[in-house]
Amino acid sequence: MIDATMTKRMEEATRLTRAGKLNEAMALLQGTTPVAPARRGEETPDNAYQGGNTFDSTYQVIDEEVIDEEVRASKPEPAESPTAAFSTGDIKMPAAWRDKWMKFRGGMAQPEQAPSASEEPQPGAFTAGRFTNAAGTRDYKLYIPSGYNGQALPLVVMLHGCTQNPDDFAAGTDMNRLVEEQLCCVLYPAQPMTANSSKCWNWFKVEDQQREGGEPAIIAGMARQIIDTHGLDDSRVYVAGLSAGAAMATTLAMTYPDLFAAVCVHSGLPHGVAQSLPDALGAMQGGTGPLGGGKAKESGWASEVPAIIFHGDRDTTVHPSNADRVAAQYTKSRQAGAKVEQGKVANGHAYTRTTHHNAKGKPSLEQWQIHGAGHAWSGGSAKGSYTDPKGPDATKEMLRFFFQHQKA
Repeated sequence: MIDATMTKRMEEATRLTRAGKLNEAMALLQGTTPVAPARRGEETPDNAYQGGNTFDSTYQVIDEEVIDEEVRASKPEPAESPTAAFSTGDIKMPAAWRDKWMKFRGGMAQPEQAPSASEEPQPGAFTAGRFTNAAGTRDYKLYIPSGYNGQALPLVVMLHGCTQNPDDFAAGTDMNRLVEEQLCCVLYPAQPMTANSSKCWNWFKVEDQQREGGEPAIIAGMARQIIDTHGLDDSRVYVAGLSAGAAMATTLAMTYPDLFAAVCVHSGLPHGVAQSLPDALGAMQGGTGPLGGGKAKESGWASEVPAIIFHGDRDTTVHPSNADRVAAQYTKSRQAGAKVEQGKVANGHAYTRTTHHNAKGKPSLEQWQIHGAGHAWSGGSAKGSYTDPKGPDATKEMLRFFFQHQKA
């Protein structure tokens, strides 16, 4: 449980970060400087602390596996004591806060169901590559189905969650097997530990929430390069993600609506509601916990990109209220009224699906509330991490929704 002292430090770190005083914010999070009372006459809490945090591009296809080079090069930190600091990007924080942030690692997977080392072989080609533009460099994996013969296939960009990698995410979502039937290519960008020590996409950093800058520009540039290289259909480009990857997917829908024909946000967060790590922790709590300031923060962003949203109502990592907050950012093109359906997977979860339509009568927003599910990819395979095989099948439903949409 986060006490008043910790909350005070979080709030002060947020203020300092927004004021551009990153060093002071980092010192506060590291617990190196005592807090001054906020107002004259106010007592300082015991143990409180305060600080005085379209480009030219290249790419290459790599024969050997390169996705985890950065991981192999990085040595893990030693086992933590109760006061050990945890590095998140460029900020170190006390272990109590670390636990909140590391809930992004949480989910259905348990040690005894550790995923296999690589995605199960499929008939198509699963190749590794590396992309570079002015915004940075990222490795990726690309799945090309066996039915590809040079035709203009759709492209789905899949953004993994924290601690995952492309092979793990491909295995857990079972995506490569399904696109053998649906015929589309799948791009899996990889977030290295050098960019975030938990391999989370940095959805909570201002520099990674903008068009033509940061991680959105890298991912969008990578997608465009793959489209050009393989002659894919640039009117049928889609993006999906889980958890931190879902937050980055919705950021891409907001910042590159000209590129993406639809988006899938699974157990994710809205775009632009966090500008620092304390903001992120508050948003993960739904904006109502001790880090959330008492109410959900609004970002003012909106998009007309069609969206399908999945969220378990027992998610203790990213509060389920975030699903409604994500949906609210995609209301621009939908009509009043919605169709609500109840269903249940055989021997699995019950769910509520709410569908909104646009002026042309096409589904523009689908929201799936999965009853009894936690922080995991719905209907996924136990061969990957953070999956819930009890369904419904998010991958299948996502592809169905995607292929109903095409840019003009």
